Amino acid sequence: MANKRGNAYGLTVFFPILPHGPQNSQDGVNGQTFAALIRYELQRVGCNDESPMAQVPNTYLARFFVLNDVVHQGKPAHLEHLNSNYLVFSSNFHGELEPYLEGMWNAIQDTIQAVLQYCVGFENVRDAPGFVEYIKKCQVTTTFYFSGSTEDSLAEQLKGLYIKQELSAFAYENQGKPAAELQAAFREFMKRTQPENLAGPTWKPGAHRLEDAVVETYQK
Repeated sequence: MANKRGNAYGLTVFFPILPHGPQNSQDGVNGQTFAALIRYELQRVGCNDESPMAQVPNTYLARFFVLNDVVHQGKPAHLEHLNSNYLVFSSNFHGELEPYLEGMWNAIQDTIQAVLQYCVGFENVRDAPGFVEYIKKCQVTTTFYFSGSTEDSLAEQLKGLYIKQELSAFAYENQGKPAAELQAAFREFMKRTQPENLAGPTWKPGAHRLEDAVVETYQK
């Protein structure tokens, strides 16, 4: 049902949004459609390192959006419409599907419930196993895989990004120094950055600015 490349997994899910229209007595809340209410919930969710998805283990990249319609499809293009609005969730992550989804539920259950509450069938989801089953029912084939990431674990990739930034700064600050002084500075660099320690210091999940990125505190 999805692309799997080594240890990397590409997930795409289409959640049908509850129907709305004059014939439906549940037409939105306070005059709003269910699609509009989902958009409101998504707007309340933080971005980058403040995104709830930054708390979900092994997430490379994730995105939610509301799909209203797909009008012209195929070649030659012909007119057609979706039967409903959809909430779309796309994620590229490290590992297998079920453990990832269980980790997602355990990490951000409140966000999941707020965003998916207006989707068809979600009212039956009560726990992590139910969430996994619900996702599988709504999963579609992933045809476009995010290629900006390797299949290494998130911890390895975050550490690599941190080392890359720190090494660039080291090269800039120490250019032209005598060999003995450069060697001493590099030993200090290795001691400070701890390249073999994935726990830290490292790059903060979701961070997009260098000044907010480095996680210096960690537990061995």
